[in-house]
Amino acid sequence: MVDRLRSLLRRFAGDTRGSVAVEFVIVMPFLFWAFMATYVYFDGYRQSAQNLKAAFSIGDMISRETQAIDDDYLDSMEAVLRLMTRSDMPIKLMVTVVRWDEDDDRYYVDWSESRGFDAARTNADMADIAADLPLMPDNERVILIETEASYEPVFDIGLGARPLENFVFTRPRFAPQVVWSDS
Repeated sequence: MVDRLRSLLRRFAGDTRGSVAVEFVIVMPFLFWAFMATYVYFDGYRQSAQNLKAAFSIGDMISRETQAIDDDYLDSMEAVLRLMTRSDMPIKLMVTVVRWDEDDDRYYVDWSESRGFDAARTNADMADIAADLPLMPDNERVILIETEASYEPVFDIGLGARPLENFVFTRPRFAPQVVWSDS
């Protein structure tokens, strides 16, 4: 009886019929998941790059302004952001003009306006982001553009929804500063 069992096990171990089908059934879920994960990561990086390019473009457009910026202008910049990112998810935009004061050794907010964020930047916020701002000469100004868009993966590979945040700054180009107009 034991010899017969050994003989059956040897024959089973040496039999290669159907092994490709079994291997396919074992490996296919991993290959399919890897394909989906590759697509999701590529799509996430693509969306992140689009958001960053949009933030730089908005900063560049605002930096070239010689007239005062108002609510209509900022609303149109939000529309440009939405158009450039091609996102159906909620987006946020904040534009802040920051000035460096060498005597006080700190940054000040000239003006800040936001679309979608809870509140605009204030002078109290400057200490939190000072390390992220560039070194500037006395009374120099930069335009700080902050954007945030949500990224929802197409497939559930364990990544989950993520906010894509950008923090870019640009110097005013044709005028010493960009001004805000409430009218």
